[in-house]
Amino acid sequence: MVSTQSATRRITVAHHGGLHARPSLAIVKTVRQFQSKVQIRNGDQEADAGEILQILSMGVPQGAEVALSAQGPDADRVLDALVRLFADDFGMSAGLD
Repeated sequence: MVSTQSATRRITVAHHGGLHARPSLAIVKTVRQFQSKVQIRNGDQEADAGEILQILSMGVPQGAEVALSAQGPDADRVLDALVRLFADDFGMSAGLD
């Protein structure tokens, strides 16, 4: 039997363009490496973090605090990976996105 975990993290979007196409794609690629289902919430908007169009439709600006929640066997690990991704500015160098 596979145990289902639940985890949540809150993080501020520091990227100067907010969650536009490249950061959103980086989020999707990260989420798809894990089994857990991940949701991203900004205010009253919520999206499947594995679906780029859903993330983009939220229009999350720089400075917004988002909640990341995951359910599944690797919930903590996927959220830890996403927190690192946000902290590393989505793997982008300043000015190149």
